[in-house]
Order: sequence, then structure tokens, then C-alpha cells
Amino acid sequence: MNALVQVLLLGIALGGVYALMASGLTLIFGVMRIVNIAHAAFMMISAYITFWAFTVYQVDPIVSLLFTMPIMFGLGVVIYRVFFASIAGSEKLGELSVLLTFSLALILEGVLGYLFTNTYRSTNPDYAIKAILFGPFFIPASQLYATVLSLLLLVVFWIFLRYSRTGNAIRATTQNRESARIVGVDVERISMIVFGLGTALAGASGSLMTFLFSFYPGKHWEWIAILLSLIVLGGMGSMFGALIGAFLLAIASSYVSFYFGPNWSPITFFLALFLILLIRPQGLLGKKMEA
Repeated sequence: MNALVQVLLLGIALGGVYALMASGLTLIFGVMRIVNIAHAAFMMISAYITFWAFTVYQVDPIVSLLFTMPIMFGLGVVIYRVFFASIAGSEKLGELSVLLTFSLALILEGVLGYLFTNTYRSTNPDYAIKAILFGPFFIPASQLYATVLSLLLLVVFWIFLRYSRTGNAIRATTQNRESARIVGVDVERISMIVFGLGTALAGASGSLMTFLFSFYPGKHWEWIAILLSLIVLGGMGSMFGALIGAFLLAIASSYVSFYFGPNWSPITFFLALFLILLIRPQGLLGKKMEA
């Protein structure tokens, strides 16, 4: 019984990080209907910035969020202006965005591979090898810190969306772009800001990832498959759905790893993606698509 509870705690301790990873992806889709295949590649960029800041200047990966998030926000704004601003109103934006972001992911992978090679990297701050004990159970300090910080960032982001003027404009654009435009929302500007925010959230999760998982340039393909599973399960475009999907699949994958071995853990996400598309394509909290 203790072993089952321990596995549950480990799954919960990773769920918050998965939720942060998926939040930027589902935000961008919710506002612009862009399926950003390059989202995990942005995580890799932030991970390498964090790695070299830690290696060269001994900057703690958690502290590195103070500069990785602004850097990635700026990168997201530039990418939106260059690649998406001209096609934002296209009827085929969805199809074009998949092709564009797929190509962008390949380019970013090639650049990162050229600059940093395909060697596995990770950071090793002091808390990466510590655990917090309570009774017969434990939680790795790195997972606990990352999940708590991820949830704090998501709460701050929720407050921003709920109470700020820009946040209200983002929510209005998510609900109905044309109606938001009619009442005076600058939809193009909001779309640019949202793409920047989504990329900044990818940057935050990339920094936290460095002391939880090893990474290399091509690792983003595995991560984007996992993230798509999370947001499809929760409902495409639903931030709360992404949070629920992240915790459910993190816990499920922990049990699969416990019973069948860690090599089988990724199958949890792919099987969930297959089943949810087969049974309930709109996800747990998504709205059913109508012709």
C-alpha cells in the first residue's frame, strides 16, 4: 500500500511541471488556433540557455527564469511577426501553422545540434539529489520545487488573464475573435502578445526541465508528442483542461513505470491520445466541434 501511495506522490510531483509545459501550447491554440509543433523546441532553447548560465556563471536554474522567460517572450513576438502575422486571417491558418511550426522545429533542432551537438545535458544544483522525507514517503526536492513553482506561475498567469485589461482581451479573443474585434480589441496585437506569452511559458518549463530530465536537441519530438497528449485529453484550448490532463497522465505514467518499467511510461501518453481521439475527440473539457 505504501508503494502505491509513493508512486501517486511522485506522479503528482511531476504533474505541475507537465501542466506548465502544456499551458503555453494550449493558450496559443485557444486564441489563434495555431498548433505549435515547435513549442517543445522552444523549451530546448531555454534549456540550453539555462544550462550554459549554470555551467559558466553558476546561475541556479530556478533563478534563470528571470531572464529565460523575457528572452523567450521576445523570441515569440519576433517569430509571430515574421511567420504568422501575414497569415493570421487566412481560412487555412490551422493547416499552414502545422507546416510552418513543423519546419521551424526542424530548423531549431538543426541549429541547436550544430551549436551544442547531440550530447545529453542536464544541470545538477544541490537540490537535484535531495529528497524531502515525511514518514515512510519521500518526494525528490527537485520535483517538489519545480511543481510548486510551476503552479505559482500558472496562478499568476490566471490572475493576469482574469483581472488585467490585456487578460480580458485575451479571453474575449479566445471566445470569439470577430466579436472581440467588433468591441474594439486589437486582435492582431493580442495574438502577438499571446504567442509571446506561450513561448515564455515554454521557456519557464525548459529551465525547470534541466534539473528534472536530461535533454538534447532532438528530444523535443518526444516532448511535443507528450504535450499534445496532455492538451488533447484536457480539451484543446482549455487551460484548466490542460492542468487536469497533466496531472492525470503524470500519475498514470508513474504507475505504468512502477508496474512495467520506465521504458513503458511514454506509451501512457500515446495510448491516452489514441483513446481520447477515438472516444471523445473534444477532450474532457473541450467544446464539441460543429460543422
